[in-house]
Amino acid sequence: MAHGIDDVARAAGVSTATVSRALRGMPNVSAKTREHVLSVAAEMGYRASPLASALASGRTHTIGLLTPWVNRWFFSNVIEGAERALREVGFDVLLYSFAVSENGRTPRVDPDVLRRRVDGILVVGLPLEDTEVRSLETLGKPIVFIGSGSSDHPIVGIDDVRLSVEAVRYLRSLGHRNIGHITGTPDDLRRWTPPVDRRTGWLTALEEAGVEADPRWEEFGFFDIDGGKESARRLLERSPEITALFVASDEMAMGALLAARECGIRVPEDLSIIGVDGHEISELVGLTTMSQPVVAQGATAAALVLDLIAGRPVDQHVVFDAELVVRGTTGAPREGPLRVVNPAL
Repeated sequence: MAHGIDDVARAAGVSTATVSRALRGMPNVSAKTREHVLSVAAEMGYRASPLASALASGRTHTIGLLTPWVNRWFFSNVIEGAERALREVGFDVLLYSFAVSENGRTPRVDPDVLRRRVDGILVVGLPLEDTEVRSLETLGKPIVFIGSGSSDHPIVGIDDVRLSVEAVRYLRSLGHRNIGHITGTPDDLRRWTPPVDRRTGWLTALEEAGVEADPRWEEFGFFDIDGGKESARRLLERSPEITALFVASDEMAMGALLAARECGIRVPEDLSIIGVDGHEISELVGLTTMSQPVVAQGATAAALVLDLIAGRPVDQHVVFDAELVVRGTTGAPREGPLRVVNPAL
């Protein structure tokens, strides 16, 4: 005779709700109780139907994850951290990516693609308009932002202004004053986005040193290696007085290293470069960087959204520290003008 959930509950001496939560890996069951329920269920040969469980609880055990990219280092590592944490408690991830290019982002976020399909939403580094946030709120599901987001919802990330000020102060401590900046995309230059705060930190640290940033010292690198390479080349050809670059991501910084090599510029003898992230390859190429715990941010955001689903209070802003990792791409400024070789000649 097949046993049902009521039979397991009686044998285990707990409620059917506790059995359901334990079998589904929900976080509000103690490890001891979960182990006991799983043991009893195994002895009785009981296995819960995922569909029946979802229907009974009104839950899908799925978290919607919205992101502009899945193939870039920060985003892929955040997604890995979130997905791993959710999988451990029996939740799946429903992934939606929204491409960001020089022409902006398309399509806009449509809440209907998530309706009745998710129990909560994670937004990873995706700049949202107020109207898009409001439309997601109509779903009535918990929303957690990673990297940046609406202050009306929990946010997990780093202090991008403080990180950037520390990076530029380090370059200043080496003697640099003419410090260029490579940022993300034009579409990022709105509130809630790390590039805005990193730019603010760059400007703040220069102002502290009595340096007025020349508008020609800034370029968009589109957060990839190719973009960093092209933006660095343009920047250095246009402003040869620059002795150092603060680059808003390690991938763009690696592109800047390639540009320097192609243009006959020695790093760090002629040009210092510092990135942001702590990319695994940054150690291989000897890149000085502001390292951030990215996988941990994804896992923490996943824990927050699960707590919200369970009705538990959470911190509205979880801030991780970034660490300055000094390697071989930073040094004292050169003397004299920078000579840029045109690689096309």
